[in-house]
Amino acid sequence: MPEDAIQSDLCYPVRMKDTFAELGLGPELLKELTALGYEEPTPIQKAAIPPLIEGRDLLGQAATGTGKTAAFALPFLQRIGHSKAVSLKPAVLVLVPTRELAVQVSEAFHRYGKSLGVSVVPIYGGQEFHRQIVALKRGTHVVIATPGRALDHLRRGTLDLSGLMVVALDEADEMLDMGFAEDLELILEATPATRQTALFSATLPPRIASIAERHLKNPVRVLIPRDKATKGSMPKVRQTAYIVPRAHKIAALGRVLDLESPTLALIFCRTRIEVDELAERLVGRGYRVEALHGGMSQNERDRVMKKARSASVDLLVATDVAARGLDIEHISHVVNFDVPASPEAYVHRIGRTGRAGREGIAITLAEPREHRLLRNIESMTKQKVDVSTVPTPLDVKARRLDLTKGAVREVLLAGELDGFRVVVETLSAEFDPMDVAAAAMRLAHEATAGSAAQEDEVHIPVIESFARPRERPPEFAPRGAPRGGRRADGPGSNARDMVRIYIAAGRRANIRPADLVGAIANEAGINPRGIGDIEIADAFSLVELPAADADRVINALRGATLKGKKVTVRRDQGYQRSR
Repeated sequence: MPEDAIQSDLCYPVRMKDTFAELGLGPELLKELTALGYEEPTPIQKAAIPPLIEGRDLLGQAATGTGKTAAFALPFLQRIGHSKAVSLKPAVLVLVPTRELAVQVSEAFHRYGKSLGVSVVPIYGGQEFHRQIVALKRGTHVVIATPGRALDHLRRGTLDLSGLMVVALDEADEMLDMGFAEDLELILEATPATRQTALFSATLPPRIASIAERHLKNPVRVLIPRDKATKGSMPKVRQTAYIVPRAHKIAALGRVLDLESPTLALIFCRTRIEVDELAERLVGRGYRVEALHGGMSQNERDRVMKKARSASVDLLVATDVAARGLDIEHISHVVNFDVPASPEAYVHRIGRTGRAGREGIAITLAEPREHRLLRNIESMTKQKVDVSTVPTPLDVKARRLDLTKGAVREVLLAGELDGFRVVVETLSAEFDPMDVAAAAMRLAHEATAGSAAQEDEVHIPVIESFARPRERPPEFAPRGAPRGGRRADGPGSNARDMVRIYIAAGRRANIRPADLVGAIANEAGINPRGIGDIEIADAFSLVELPAADADRVINALRGATLKGKKVTVRRDQGYQRSR
């Protein structure tokens, strides 16, 4: 990001410095930063560290992943670094929205302040309360806390804030979104009026401005704008959406992941049940998968995060709440298994990739009815989300063959094949050597495919209103266009309006598309050419019909049987599209 992108209030001149030493940090901190491999400060660090060292209050706006933690941790450590004795009254309090972020900020303070002998205590929900009390009674320089747990300790008298020198609010907008506004006010009122305060937020809505006005004294204001994006892409994040019927989402996701081959993909689901179910299904495709949601114990969450950071996980499936505050640099892909309800949530999600200057990839699986949500996202971000067609089984097979070829090539280059040559020579005496090599390649390919190969044979309907234009022979009318027989666009109807009906029978009842088309045509007397997409799940089916025919089909099927059984038939609520 260019240095002139940094904006500050006029009362404080921002002088751009190229090194941490020029920012005024002491030798102990500089030594630790060098050992950690830090080469130069980020824009938010260049703008925030000098005024914080001088004791100024600061209001900073910068996106996640720009180095905000070091921007306040380093100057705070500089201020308290020469006081080696711990106290029952901490000198620094940092408030964060989630337990994961509390752990990360605590680890950062510990790393940066190692040579200063600084003591750091994180306190957050989900951790044993007694252990936190014991740690606070031993004394500490720095407390990193979630608002709810900090307030609990204040009320019990186990956290004394009367000796605070500095307070930082990190991800302030997230804390307000999670309902911590009242807790923040109570905590800040319990701190000394002489404290220094720093507030950092990715966005600055009116509620943040109100808190800043009440609790910050003549603050330095620093704005780090997002990188200017080229049209059609987020900064360093390539965005793609696939329009997929819900019944085929898991199969579609598997194909997309097989083609993308992510280093680490963070997959967002709406509920913890969806997280567990999706994680289990993806394990069957041969991926190393971990789940992360609010129903897990803190020990389980810590175990998952340790595995994710050590690169021993391919896919991390999580809910929004569990993933708040995650900071894992090598996340190459973010996948929205469902479209987020708000554009702001979408931006927060995809901000987890494309970190540290690397390009990230954001993938969204949207149902046909969710296309308006995609339009809302494009409108808010002023950037286009490319809509692509779900990969076909042939695409996936070709990709897997490429991976198999690459793996075999590596083995050939590595050598050490003498122990296997005798097997090849023996088979070559009986079969053509080319056939022997092809058979070995087939075994290697099938060994890596696992159960995913069967799922790839599942037909995933193409949603034509979103798919790329395709050549269509002129002698064939578009699907759904009436050609002879009963017209779908008769008096009182609109052929462009399509609705979807729910039928409580699916694959487990051996239902096939032909069964549904036959029942609709025979029982309701509907021209089968007017039927749209058919989705068959394990326990139910969804059929798209012209709106004018829906009630007639529902009434007819309620009185009929499918595979010898009567089934529940109703409209699929909330679904309607225009052709």
